[in-house]
Amino acid sequence: MFILPLFAAAFIAAPAAPFALPLADHAVHAAAVRDSADALWVRARDAFSDGNFAKAAELFAMVRAKYPATTYASDSYYWEAFALSRDGGRTRLRKALDLLTTQQERFASAGSVKSGESRALSTRIRGQLARGGDAAAAAAVVESAVSSAASSASAAAAHDVARTARGGRNVPSGCKDEDDDDRVEALNALLQMNSDQALPILKKVLERRDQCSEILRRKAVFLVSQKHSEETADILLNAARSDPDAETREQAVFWLSQVSGERAELFLLTLLKDGKDEELQRKALFSLSQRQSEMSQQALRDYATHADAPAGLRSDAVFWIGQRRSAENARFLRELFAKETDEDVQEKILFSLSQMKGMGNDGFVLEQSANAKLPLDLRKQALFWAAQGTEVPTAQLAAVYDKHTEGEMREQVIFALSQRGNRDPRAVDKLLDIAKTEQDRELRKRAIFWLGQSKDPRAAKLLQELINR
Repeated sequence: MFILPLFAAAFIAAPAAPFALPLADHAVHAAAVRDSADALWVRARDAFSDGNFAKAAELFAMVRAKYPATTYASDSYYWEAFALSRDGGRTRLRKALDLLTTQQERFASAGSVKSGESRALSTRIRGQLARGGDAAAAAAVVESAVSSAASSASAAAAHDVARTARGGRNVPSGCKDEDDDDRVEALNALLQMNSDQALPILKKVLERRDQCSEILRRKAVFLVSQKHSEETADILLNAARSDPDAETREQAVFWLSQVSGERAELFLLTLLKDGKDEELQRKALFSLSQRQSEMSQQALRDYATHADAPAGLRSDAVFWIGQRRSAENARFLRELFAKETDEDVQEKILFSLSQMKGMGNDGFVLEQSANAKLPLDLRKQALFWAAQGTEVPTAQLAAVYDKHTEGEMREQVIFALSQRGNRDPRAVDKLLDIAKTEQDRELRKRAIFWLGQSKDPRAAKLLQELINR
């Protein structure tokens, strides 16, 4: 049931560098590939979003085969594996695991590896294989770990998956870490047992209150979630309500994402509405985001508009809404943006809209770059995200440069044009014009710098002319 995107694209923060390059997987992709590779990647992502996982896997593999020198190639391993895992079946799952292993060994700099999403997906696939009787996968499932340095919602969610699968890392004082606890290995072996055998043992583990049993109880809630039984929901709900260990409660809520049924859903809705523990509510948001029901999706939309809720949690709700591509969600986010006053939530809304392609969202996001009521940094982000899509014509980006007088916004336009320079001659036209006629010396320097990255012969000619002056 996982729908972690993971996408991509993590939230973008501009580093303190001379040209203020925002760091985002999709930004790097957009900068590095030609139009043909970009178009094929979009086709693959659209197939994935539409639930056509077999076609998506085929297209992601084609991206790697046709364009091995692009930065799309390294992340295609992750997305092909993700599509295969959603399609299911032992053969496809094992192929997906092989793809992820290859990616992690050969492409450590890939966005989905650095964010931890690749290892998190490996953990989930091993769990699926273990439930099908794969002993090697069962032994390895809790050995996968995520090390994420990203601060984005998507990376944080991927980190949560692996951290939760491992039973948490907050070891009580005086207790062994799970890696050194033989009892945890014994619990891991329960993955290979059927529900009738395993659940009575796991229930007894969850009843324990002796010193250091927290480690076992955290692991037990994960194992319970992997067992398909009528008791699964009741056991997890009881742990979520009454376990004295906060981390065990959080993980029980998190793993309710894997449990179908109205009781689990109603509990999550109540927790989101009336709960006071922000970490539990954050897990509830994730669990609701994994459900297909309209009631759960509406709950996310309602929470995003709840003015009294913490901004961080509303941002999470916005992020998860953005992972379900639909006209209704796009319309909701655009309307919410018009009412929102918190800058962090506004940023999340614009980012989420930029990920929903083909609905006019890029145009809406670009409009916000000219919204004088917004902070400068947010307007710069809006311009950047809008420029990464294909809906905004290059001529429109060029026009934005002429309309703005702020140096930082103009610099952002120059960067956006440079990302299109190798696939759209009109972007080079504008950069050449800036390099030749712009009165601001710093802006001219930036245009010249980005022309130096272009393969357009006109750029080389201009550079030669400047050198020969």
